[in-house]
This record gives sequence, structure tokens and C-alpha cells, in this order.
Amino acid sequence: MSHTFGIRQTQKLKTRQALLDAALRLLEHQSLSSLGLREVTRAVGVAPAAFYRHFTDLAELGVALVEEALGSLHGLVADLLAETGDAELRITRTVDLIARHVRAQPAHFRFVARERHGGSSRVRAAIATQLDSFTVEVARAFAAEPGSQGWTEEDLRMLAGLYVEHMVLTASAFLSAYETESGGDPAADEREVGRVARNRLRLITLGRRHWLEDDTFRSRD
Repeated sequence: MSHTFGIRQTQKLKTRQALLDAALRLLEHQSLSSLGLREVTRAVGVAPAAFYRHFTDLAELGVALVEEALGSLHGLVADLLAETGDAELRITRTVDLIARHVRAQPAHFRFVARERHGGSSRVRAAIATQLDSFTVEVARAFAAEPGSQGWTEEDLRMLAGLYVEHMVLTASAFLSAYETESGGDPAADEREVGRVARNRLRLITLGRRHWLEDDTFRSRD
């Protein structure tokens, strides 16, 4: 009995993943709000009713795609933040991490970029929750660093938000570089995106070092 149950569970997981993969392919050129459930099940070769064994609706499927795209990055970002002492090395590795993941999963990041401000409120909320979680993790890591002595919790959260928003913008820029139309030079575009991203992180890092030196721009509204 347990062997049969195991086989069924394995098949169920395979079908669920097939639905996710098919939806992601279909979402290459359309938004989640325009995607039809029957399109997805037809692409997998299952009956529409089978969809509901895995997801209550397409919005829940979209939330699962958000988790696939961003959920696995938490551990990698934590490893990056654990590397203290060499700001330039952290900057380089951060940009390399973004480039590597966007290159490996362009469809996932394209989906997140499109749906972050898209039609499904549940998917927007899922993306916002993931990004907020990154911000909390980055702020916590910064708080433990010697350079953050004297920083308020609010300011650390603001700094972390700058880093996270920078990662999002850089991911979108890399996506655009990889999608350069014929006649362009994707490799050159990628290098330029990386150069600009590193310089922006250097600027944020420089601002961080001098934030407490002058309170002229730190007034509270």
C-alpha cells in the first residue's frame, strides 16, 4: 500500500510541476490575467478538472511560480551577507549572483518583473512579501556589522530596501540585455549592465559609510 501511495505522490508532484512549467512557457508572451486554465491543462495533456487537484485557481499557481523564482535565493543572499570585510568583493559577487540566476531562469524573472505590478493582487502580494523578507534579512545582517554602530532600525531598513530594490532593477536590466534583438551584442550589453550595477552599489556603500557624519539630510518629517 505504501509503495502504491509513494508512486501516486510522485506522479502528483510530476503533474504539478508540469502545470507550473507549462504555465511559465505560456506566460512568456502574456500576463497571468490573460492566461486560460484550459490553455495550461491542454499544454500538459490533462483534463481541466485535474488542475484543481494541485491549485485552487491560476492565482495560486502564480504564487507558486513566485516561490520558485525567489524562494531559493534566500539562502544564497544569506551566504553573500555573511561575507563581511571586503565591500568590493561583496559588490562583485552580488552582481554576479543576479546575472547568473537571471541567465539560468529568465522566464521566472520575466514573470516576476511583469506581475510585480500586474493584475493579480495575490501574486503582487506574494512578490511584495518575498521582497520584504529579503529586506528584513539584509537589514538584520547589516545590523550585526561594525559599520552599523549608531544606525537606527529605521535607517538600516531603509538601507536594506535600497539594496533589495537595486537587485530587482539589476535583474530587470539583465533580462533586457539577454533579450537584445538581432544586430545587437548581448554579451556587451550584459557587461554594461554589470558595470552600472556595481557602480550603483559602490555609491550606496559610500553613502552608508558617511551617513552618520552629517545629519543635514537625516531630518525626520
